[in-house]
Amino acid sequence: MFNSPVRQRLRFPIVVMLLVALTGAQPALSSFATFETGQVRPLALSPDGSRLFALNTPDNRLEIFAVDGGGLTHSASVPVGMEPVAVAARTNDEVWVVNHLSDSVSIVDLTDSPPRVVRTLLVGDEPRDLVFAGPAFNRAFITTARRGQNVPLSVPPLFTTPGTPRALVWVFDANDLGATLEGEPETIIELFGDTPRALAATPDGATVYAAVFHSGNQTVAIHEGAVCDGGGAAAPCSIGDGVHMPGGLAGDTVPGGAPTPSGPEAGLIVKFDEAMGTWQDELGRNWNNAVRFDLPDLDVFAIDALAPTPVETAAFAHVGTVLFNMAVHPTSGNVYVSNTDARNEVRFEGPGLSSTTVRGHQHETRITVLDGATVLPRHLNKHIAALPQGYRTVPMQAGIEEDSLATPLDMAISSDGTLYVAAFGSSAVGVFSTAELDADTFVPDAADQIAVTGGGPSGLVLDEANERLYVLTRFDNAVKVIDTAGEIEIAEHPLHNPEPDTVVDGRPFLYDARLTSSNGEASCASCHVFADFDSLGWDLGDPDGSVVVVDGNQFSPLKGPMATQTLRGLAHHGPMHWRGDRAGPAFPFDPPGTTERLAFEAFNVAFDGLLGRDEGPLAAADMTAFAEFALSVLSPPNPVRSLDNVLTSEQANGRNTYFNFPSTVGLPCNACHALDPAAGQFGTNGQITFDMEPQLFKIAHLRNAYQKIGMFGMPDVSFFNVPIANRQPQGDQVRGFGFFHDGSTDTLFTFLHATAFSLSDTQRLELEQFILAFDTTLAPIVGQQVTLSASNGAAVGARIDLMLQRAAAAFDLVGEPGATECDLVVKGTVAGEARGYLFDPVADLFDSDRVAEVPLSDAQLRALAGDAGQELTYTCAPPGSGFRMAIDRDGDSFRDRDEIDAGSDPADPSSLPGGAPTPTATAMPTPTPGACAIAPLSCRAA
Repeated sequence: MFNSPVRQRLRFPIVVMLLVALTGAQPALSSFATFETGQVRPLALSPDGSRLFALNTPDNRLEIFAVDGGGLTHSASVPVGMEPVAVAARTNDEVWVVNHLSDSVSIVDLTDSPPRVVRTLLVGDEPRDLVFAGPAFNRAFITTARRGQNVPLSVPPLFTTPGTPRALVWVFDANDLGATLEGEPETIIELFGDTPRALAATPDGATVYAAVFHSGNQTVAIHEGAVCDGGGAAAPCSIGDGVHMPGGLAGDTVPGGAPTPSGPEAGLIVKFDEAMGTWQDELGRNWNNAVRFDLPDLDVFAIDALAPTPVETAAFAHVGTVLFNMAVHPTSGNVYVSNTDARNEVRFEGPGLSSTTVRGHQHETRITVLDGATVLPRHLNKHIAALPQGYRTVPMQAGIEEDSLATPLDMAISSDGTLYVAAFGSSAVGVFSTAELDADTFVPDAADQIAVTGGGPSGLVLDEANERLYVLTRFDNAVKVIDTAGEIEIAEHPLHNPEPDTVVDGRPFLYDARLTSSNGEASCASCHVFADFDSLGWDLGDPDGSVVVVDGNQFSPLKGPMATQTLRGLAHHGPMHWRGDRAGPAFPFDPPGTTERLAFEAFNVAFDGLLGRDEGPLAAADMTAFAEFALSVLSPPNPVRSLDNVLTSEQANGRNTYFNFPSTVGLPCNACHALDPAAGQFGTNGQITFDMEPQLFKIAHLRNAYQKIGMFGMPDVSFFNVPIANRQPQGDQVRGFGFFHDGSTDTLFTFLHATAFSLSDTQRLELEQFILAFDTTLAPIVGQQVTLSASNGAAVGARIDLMLQRAAAAFDLVGEPGATECDLVVKGTVAGEARGYLFDPVADLFDSDRVAEVPLSDAQLRALAGDAGQELTYTCAPPGSGFRMAIDRDGDSFRDRDEIDAGSDPADPSSLPGGAPTPTATAMPTPTPGACAIAPLSCRAA
């Protein structure tokens, strides 16, 4: 697993102006921020089938195509929120778009030309999916996490309360959205799971199904202090509170295997056995005394959409570990859930010569059928397991890889029961008979796949009237047209992509299972889901491996469980892995600026040892491309922190303790867990520490602690002075992995009871609150948006004021002196034209997408929205990206309306006004800190 330090946005040369008088100035900061958000439902058809709606996620737009006989003609492009991931058409004239990073839903009116956003609803953190159901299909159901600055007080986050449902489904009456800033939901349904993702509705709109994204698999990490010392020969023992434990780490792990070499004392992963009612390890030993909570493993929930107030009516357990999408059969009503199921209870990577191994077999690709109350998992790659040596076959037999499907995402079901599934990691669409899926009689076969060019198919929509399947491919950001009769791709429609080449070129190495494994199922994204984590821990030691030496420190090939780490924000923190044992060959003497790249490239050995690539590591150039992509991915803004970036009193007290109180060996937290945004450090100084553990560990970053909430209950172990309340059985919880390197620690409050710390309980509680609101690379206002109309000025005015303030507020951004918290972008329709404006905080004016126009004041711009049909949507964009998002979409140095007026295409950098030559690429000078803030327009033209 990867360590998770911080990275600035990837920087690349920015095209400068040809002539200021013609083109206007260019920004000095990077123009694109990579978040690697996973699309959920990126395609939709209008009810009458006349339009196709496609999400251009990197460009933050809704693309609209006219459909004629199955052919597509691009007709409009509508700016929406940041990182749009799901789209649904409510009527032929109204489309809703879910914006993941903006925590919003854009409502698009199609009746006028150009189409425009007329309302923005503000919802919980990281919304992912949307369906319409209920009476006359007028209720909108939206999945979000139980956190975020827009969640009402009626649904408090309850980060420190055991047994709290953490999955939310917001329900709006589409005909009565309310007049408040956020919009007024009919209800917010709480579901007993972690962050939700997919939704599906029955054809009659009576039932909505909601699926938890990282739903878990009833596995838990036992802390090292609860495992008896002495390895497999250890006798049962009692731990700190006098409770019996069954023994030490297992020895032999396969029948007849050689004894596992000794490694450091470590914890272990156990899985709940439903039949026995016990938490068991691989030897079948009972670890109930070490787990002080229950995991019901509820994955999918049914909601009565017709009830006066929609309410949960049923829950389904053991559907899968990572749930991606759902589809409902149009006649049988069966629900099909695309998912992967983890095998993290199995120990070790490597060849498995003397032990078990998960080589090439971490997560199994599945579609689970919900038939009434019955849960029927279907392994899509069962042909691998059917081999005489199963997943252990080396080399893998010819044809196995081609018959496999990896990372199943969106699905569509035809009226005759044919199910299409987008295999994101296989560049293919799988074709199945639902009857054969139900009965598990299908045979995996490449002949039952439709090859799709471009790579990364993520969205599907079926146009049965025209015998067409439309597919969105994320790797090349395009819409493909499939002839379903011939099962062949017949057309493609590229979407404008502002991503730098390093992102586009490096992305496939994360996901492409046919490139990175020999069985066609395993990829880095199996565990690092959309460049994040799978909310699990894994014991990926290698009994057949060798000791690794980094900077004079020796690391055993055995290490015990480690929690999957995010790939978001890997830069500026040196060696990687929990132990810091992935480093460049010359660390700590790597050439300047290469430490993190070389550390990431050191993971190349994992393609053979973990993913099962029989050909061995990737080519050096491919691994470098992968590293450059990975190092560009950012952490999102912290959803716990106030939008004005001001800490609460508890958080502020915690911060003071963090920086100033000598909590351990006479040093404050910040001495090791360095928080220095200007240096790109967010909780770690990149060094390794002993930390009273049996092995060395790297000091961990702290930016995503808020994502690990939901596990409560901890045995008394010597490493911690566990509070008595935490030792008592805590009942049902939503997560099996929490904090610490192995995820064995339930809460931050418990962690701060480690014997190394000298803190009062008040200090612990305040530190916990500060860490949950910890700084990330970007300010909390980034991504937030609101739409101003002729009727809602009073409701949204204060939020616009806040955005203006934050766009002028200085912000520490690594490598970018003089940055502010965000670039304030405004998009809308004015006088029948799609327009864009960018706030200049120095001039206190808004510059437009026509270079010759006089900039507008705040009041003048707001006044434009006073006319009907001229709604304006304000968005706080990442620093440096505002110029592109607001007024120069293709980055060719010509502003958008100037291009349109001259007959050129603002979404094509090769299309220039009047046939002007392409500008010479060069880097812009860095603005003087304090003089030009974020290189405002008034300075950029200088």
